[in-house]
Amino acid sequence: MNGPAPDASDPEQIETPVGYVDLLRTRTNAEKVVSYCRAHGLAWRPHIKTHKSRAIARIQLESGARGLTVATMREAEVMSTLTEDILLAYPPVGSSKLDRLMRLPEHVDIKVGLDSVEVMLDLAASAAASGREVGVLIEQDMGMGRVGLPSSDAVVELALRVSETVGVRFRGVMFYPGHVRMSVEDQESHLRIVSDQVQDLLNGLVEKGLESEIVSGGSTPTLWSSHQIEGVTEVRSGSCIFYDREGIDIGVAGRENVAYTVLATVVSTAVAGQAVVDAGSKALAKESRGSGDGFGVLMDHPEVRVAGLSEEHGVLDLTGSDWIPDIGERVRIIPNHVCVSVNLQDHLLGVEGDVHKLLQLEGRGRGLWRS
Repeated sequence: MNGPAPDASDPEQIETPVGYVDLLRTRTNAEKVVSYCRAHGLAWRPHIKTHKSRAIARIQLESGARGLTVATMREAEVMSTLTEDILLAYPPVGSSKLDRLMRLPEHVDIKVGLDSVEVMLDLAASAAASGREVGVLIEQDMGMGRVGLPSSDAVVELALRVSETVGVRFRGVMFYPGHVRMSVEDQESHLRIVSDQVQDLLNGLVEKGLESEIVSGGSTPTLWSSHQIEGVTEVRSGSCIFYDREGIDIGVAGRENVAYTVLATVVSTAVAGQAVVDAGSKALAKESRGSGDGFGVLMDHPEVRVAGLSEEHGVLDLTGSDWIPDIGERVRIIPNHVCVSVNLQDHLLGVEGDVHKLLQLEGRGRGLWRS
């Protein structure tokens, strides 16, 4: 951040667009997830890519999260100041990333998700040279088609290689049911298939004498059905700390649960049937998710959607609403996908009661982070 920090004590002086966080709802969301997980014998290891903020991570940990999931080395560096339990759910390819991984504090229990012998061997060599042992979770593709080995046999084969290699230790398996992204009422048959796949995988590992201490899965769209996947020990759901338009449309959350919006200002009403706000694609992101079209909806006027985005302009469709906005009026927009929107912010504006404060996004970016 260049120049003096904005004065968060007077929210009217905070320039828009800016990510706006209801901290009370954030805590309530975290506590609800932990309560659900405990009721079903699960742990919550939230993915912090949603918020990239130490302040929000503290809320998750204080609520009872087991540890944290990260995707980048910067996130790992930042979050290792808060917890000793870190899962890097992304294969660390390249000597620079491996060097940074090994420079994490020695007391941090590092676990890495991977799906190839090449990454495993490089990780093992780096760990052994550093006098460390790094846990490995092997990822299987359960239908997402992004990363992960294609079969349980392939996972077992790699797990055996891990068990024979100095510097790494087989800790378990992971998967991401990100393809199950439909209404909660329509998920059961898809989750049954995933559950059968997980059971086949765990049985194959047991046959080879391999114990899976950790079976890491979960997503926000399937959050409240995580217990239906037999064998899972933890869920990595991240966007459930804030929720977004997709979460509402799927039915995993209601508007009363949404803790993150983009605060924007109406800057034009010149064209009939629409208003323009100062939140464009560089604040909301041009990502289509959820059952409706457009790029978000207004929190206080859910019938109004963001019908179009350019870089600094958001076009609100007013044709289905009786609301007539004024120039300078501030609105809160629920984005389609919260994680992408947060990453576009320089900071977040948090509110609890009548108190406002700036929240830093220490995990944002790629460069080396130093406290």
